[in-house]
Amino acid sequence: MNRQAVMPTENPTRIYVDADACPVKDEIYRVALRHGLPVSVVAGNFIRVPQDPLIERVAAGSGMDAADNWIAERAGDGDIVITADIPLASRCVKAGADVIAPNGKPFTEQSIGMTLAMRNLMTDLRSSGEVTGGPRSFSPRDRSAFLSALDTAIRRIQRRRAEQTAPGQG
Repeated sequence: MNRQAVMPTENPTRIYVDADACPVKDEIYRVALRHGLPVSVVAGNFIRVPQDPLIERVAAGSGMDAADNWIAERAGDGDIVITADIPLASRCVKAGADVIAPNGKPFTEQSIGMTLAMRNLMTDLRSSGEVTGGPRSFSPRDRSAFLSALDTAIRRIQRRRAEQTAPGQG
């Protein structure tokens, strides 16, 4: 399949995946291929991805936050970032990207400040010896919520782009 045949000539929506601990990579590939969207699967080192011209594997390096920095430097308006990393989500939301956690929770301009503050509080509590427990385990309901959130984000971006390129009526 020729990449040019699938992608529009304008700057297409790209899906960036913070891949090291992402439990929904297969779902992302299926949805992206159904919509003809390119995917950048970003990890610190080598990660296996399907052989498809729309799926790009990026080994960002093993440096601290190398994968996060690679994504944050490229993601912007009209792109989708999949990550559970709250500081990365904050950077990408500020850049205008739609950001979704693997459990389907969207990170938005309205929610990211409180989410980041809560993350910092929990980090401080853990570093002071407080036992806070970890995140709950990933469930089939999370997978379903993620698929719904990803599909909704793609349709919202496509609708917004169509409205921007449609000739004015009046």
